Amino acid sequence: MGERKRFIDVDIPILDKTIQVLGTPKDLTNKTIKMDLSKQLRGKGLTVTLQILNNEDKLVAYPRKYELVKAYLRRIIRKRTDNVEDSFQVNTKDLKVTLKPFLITRKKVSRAVRKNLRNTAREFLINYVKERTYLELCEEILEGTLQKELLPKLKKVYPLAFCDLRVFETKEVTDLKLEELKKEEVKEEPAEEVAEEPEVKEVKEEKAEKEKSKKKPAKKTTKKEAKEDANKE
Repeated sequence: MGERKRFIDVDIPILDKTIQVLGTPKDLTNKTIKMDLSKQLRGKGLTVTLQILNNEDKLVAYPRKYELVKAYLRRIIRKRTDNVEDSFQVNTKDLKVTLKPFLITRKKVSRAVRKNLRNTAREFLINYVKERTYLELCEEILEGTLQKELLPKLKKVYPLAFCDLRVFETKEVTDLKLEELKKEEVKEEPAEEVAEEPEVKEVKEEKAEKEKSKKKPAKKTTKKEAKEDANKE
């Protein structure tokens, strides 16, 4: 008989949360989970597809694909505007990814302007992506850092009403070096600041007050000595 299915904890580091999935560790390995992040991102229609990896009998899910929901894009598109789309592959420091930027202009523009926007976005993204790891990019896209860096570059070409990545994905999640990721997590833990206990704070405050009180009499004695010296003269 095969292993009985049960609810197993799956860690999602990118979202800093743990979910329970029904199955066995063997069956769930390399399976995908799709989650809607609209509530977390305050209305931005973004879905993430996570791939489950088995890291020393511990199930961990990493992003495989970010995608903007079509209904969300239809809602933000306005009349008398132009959409600029593109699709290309580029290598990060560790994996190959597919990028599909999506831009919306404020008004109708010529074909030359659309081409310039497309080329500018592609050039910036290629240079930006190759200097970072895949998981670093996943975090920056989720936080909006990459988009904020891209927008000023494109505004120099033409004002935009919307600038984002419609799709960001990779088919090489299984190539992530889990051993290195585990070492990084261990290194980060000691760096956390430990809150001081109230007793320790009180002792420090008492020491500071004593030091101040010691300094004050020293100033008074020096003034008296200065007056005595003046009277003698």
